[in-house]
Amino acid sequence: MEIAVVDYGMGNLRSVSKALEHVAPSASVRIAARPEDLRRADRVVVPGQGAMPDCMRELRERGLAEAVVEATRSKPFLGICIGLQMLFGHSEEGGAQGLGVLPGEVRRFPPGLKDETGCLLKIPHMGWNQVAQTRGHPLWAAIADSSRFYFVHSYFADVADAATESGRCTYGLPFTAAIARDNMFAVQFHPEKSQAAGLQLLRNFVYWQP
Repeated sequence: MEIAVVDYGMGNLRSVSKALEHVAPSASVRIAARPEDLRRADRVVVPGQGAMPDCMRELRERGLAEAVVEATRSKPFLGICIGLQMLFGHSEEGGAQGLGVLPGEVRRFPPGLKDETGCLLKIPHMGWNQVAQTRGHPLWAAIADSSRFYFVHSYFADVADAATESGRCTYGLPFTAAIARDNMFAVQFHPEKSQAAGLQLLRNFVYWQP
């Protein structure tokens, strides 16, 4: 099995690759910087870190955007953080245009959000938070509902099709933390930084047969 971790000049490539190697020692985990690398792979992972406009520009300039869209339709696909946000058509971050694979918009957390005690919340949302599993999915196997995952983000996906939501989190307001459709799964949190629950999700992805 060959797993391509998409390299578009940004993202936690090393930590994601090492986590995948840990849960799938018999697989070949490769950093993929060319469209043909994605097309040859059996599974594709798009990690994310950085600003959406920069990420989308690099993805398109490197000729990777079309290959990523193809992967979302043809093989097991996992998006992480920006790798989730880029699946939508538009982001409020710099007015960036995403890939348009899913209906919806990426929005910034509004100012003045408060927690349940009335204290102001900091933006970005950074740290551990619970994720409620809103819809059953093979990638949630052996992961307890409301497990905690690690987040770092100022923007969130406002999905237009509620049926695609598979996980939800609350940070001053409820937002989609995971989406699923056909052979595609994507998360706003970082499984590679989320200890046992995150490694289990990556393990589930490796052996998932959509």
